[in-house]
Amino acid sequence: MASTGAGAVLAVVVLACALGARADGSDHKYKEGDHVPLYANKVGPFHNPSETYRYYDLPFCAPEHPKDKKEALGEVLNGDRLVDAPYELNFKEDRNSKVLCKKVLSKEQVAKLRDAVAKDYYFQMYYDDLPLWGFLGKLDKDKEQGDVKYLLFKHIHFDIMYNDNRVIEINVQTDPNVAVDITEDKEVPIEFSYSATWKKTDIPFEKRMDKYSKSSSMPQHLEIHWFSIINSCVTVLLLTGFLATILMRVLKNDFIKYSHEDESLEDQEETGWKYIHGDVFRFPKQKSVFAAIIGSGTQLLALAIFIFLLALVGVFYPYNRGALFTALVVIYALTSGIAGYTATSFYLQLEGTNWVRNLVLTGCLFCGPLFLTFCFLNTVAIAYSATAALPFGTIIVIILIWALVTSPLLVLGGIAGKNSDTEFQAPCRTTKYPREIPQLPWYRSTVPQMAMAGFLPFSAIYIELYYIFASIWGHKIYTIYSILFIVFIILIIVTAFVTVALTYFQLAVEDHQWWWRSVLCGGSTGIFIFFYCIYYYHARSDMSGFMQTSFFFGYMTCVCYGFFLMLGTVGFRASLFFVRHIYRSIKCE
Repeated sequence: MASTGAGAVLAVVVLACALGARADGSDHKYKEGDHVPLYANKVGPFHNPSETYRYYDLPFCAPEHPKDKKEALGEVLNGDRLVDAPYELNFKEDRNSKVLCKKVLSKEQVAKLRDAVAKDYYFQMYYDDLPLWGFLGKLDKDKEQGDVKYLLFKHIHFDIMYNDNRVIEINVQTDPNVAVDITEDKEVPIEFSYSATWKKTDIPFEKRMDKYSKSSSMPQHLEIHWFSIINSCVTVLLLTGFLATILMRVLKNDFIKYSHEDESLEDQEETGWKYIHGDVFRFPKQKSVFAAIIGSGTQLLALAIFIFLLALVGVFYPYNRGALFTALVVIYALTSGIAGYTATSFYLQLEGTNWVRNLVLTGCLFCGPLFLTFCFLNTVAIAYSATAALPFGTIIVIILIWALVTSPLLVLGGIAGKNSDTEFQAPCRTTKYPREIPQLPWYRSTVPQMAMAGFLPFSAIYIELYYIFASIWGHKIYTIYSILFIVFIILIIVTAFVTVALTYFQLAVEDHQWWWRSVLCGGSTGIFIFFYCIYYYHARSDMSGFMQTSFFFGYMTCVCYGFFLMLGTVGFRASLFFVRHIYRSIKCE
């Protein structure tokens, strides 16, 4: 018990340090001539954001003893591998074309760099925690003769802006006129050089990160975001209006009809949803799996809400390296008690007996597929020698978080759920034998109902999905978390409303097996998101190669599966509330 509490506290401390502390622990104040930290991060194909390599995997000029920067958990998960860069950019010291190094590139090195130029390789560095990028070279195509030249940039110019004693902004420029031809397979002598210019600015230090978020908050983009919000709100209003005018009117007529059953209805056979009142609360098959889904879905919903809260208070500012990944790992670990409590208490309400097995299933339901996916993708990354491959030490840290925080909290939640002694609240008694479900048309079967249930919630979020994908699987910045949070709330509301409506129509045709149907219909939006992943990969991105394709579809499958569990839980909870309400409003014999 004590170790569990200590582990939870440790995780919170790790989160606070990783999210709140500066990357290098400095106050970012310098005097003229002071050394300002510059780290080279990684290189990789511009269109394959997951396929990145260490900076010195390519034959660049390197310091005599380059030191790796100590990185937080989230930075490592993000594929960052910071190392000392060879450039000396002291505070407020201009430099005019200083030679970095002279070297002769071998045929193998030339071939490696030529392949990098052909794939649009870029490099990323951090100067005083400010990110900067540049391309390694360019293709010079002769349209008349059809020849292609591979040019490698050998000079970099840094434009640095400062305010008083702080660095505010840095930009990097490469001159195509100062490049070396690496088209042929031969040894190439090269002289790498750089220059730097310092300029004064009035931009305050507190706003130096604003330039990175401007792209997502430009007027043309904001118009699209607000169009997305309006589109989603219209969907909600239409759906709400449909439920209010159609569904409630039908229910009102049902209530009136069923309340006068003593007037000439005694000799008539009951029809509609009241007819199955003895079966509607019959517990579903596969109780353990069902309860585990509800537990895992509840945890993922709590995780999403906590992440949004952190985003809204400004934790995930642009290029706060690895903050999101750290938050996901730690908050998922700390919310595992919610999954344990919800799954176990609900499983026992369903008169389940083996709650320990149910608890193990709950812990593995989402983590299991995610772990298997990670093992495969990490193996691929190791084979490619990419920075996405996690070091052994990081894997040990994640295992320790799982062993010292996630698992104990899951067990504690399960024990608390077992001792809650809550009974399932059913307004009607369940009969001993289930009624036969009448023959129904094909469109009332599970798959067509899932298609109808998933379309409306997906239509409410698909515009925003593009910007999220372009941020995760591209180089765009997404910072309008308030709009994203509104869209998320709309997604939850639409999912609940659609599932309730379909549950009513299912009960109205005397089909009492609504438990699993409500989960499948609620979670079907996750399947639509997966189909959007396929569309985005082929039509909206330029990603290619086995590694990038594996990472994209591997992790997006896990994300879509998480959405399925979360929205399936929302759909079931809304349907359960609705079914209890309508059966509590009539007399059940």
